[in-house]
Amino acid sequence: MTITQTVEIPADRRLIIDVPKEIPTGRAILTFTPAPERNYDPVTGNPRYNAETVAAIKEGRAMMRGEIPAKRFSSLDEMWEDLMKDDEDDSSIDDSSENN
Repeated sequence: MTITQTVEIPADRRLIIDVPKEIPTGRAILTFTPAPERNYDPVTGNPRYNAETVAAIKEGRAMMRGEIPAKRFSSLDEMWEDLMKDDEDDSSIDDSSENN
């Protein structure tokens, strides 16, 4: 059984912990892990992902849930061709934005 609770560590570094009754008495291991700052990404909980990566993660999770169809390929060449087409589409968007 694992119980997770986020707490604020005070300046004196002293905590008083009330253990839930569901936890059996006896030995236990307490682990302290610094929590990410509040400006972290709500999807991943990780501050290192940019908006494009977060969108890709959301899309992948929606595919896993069956909410949107996943792309299927019959060969590596077919997949590679699709990836290269996406890059060409992205570069045309980038080029048009530079002219504005």
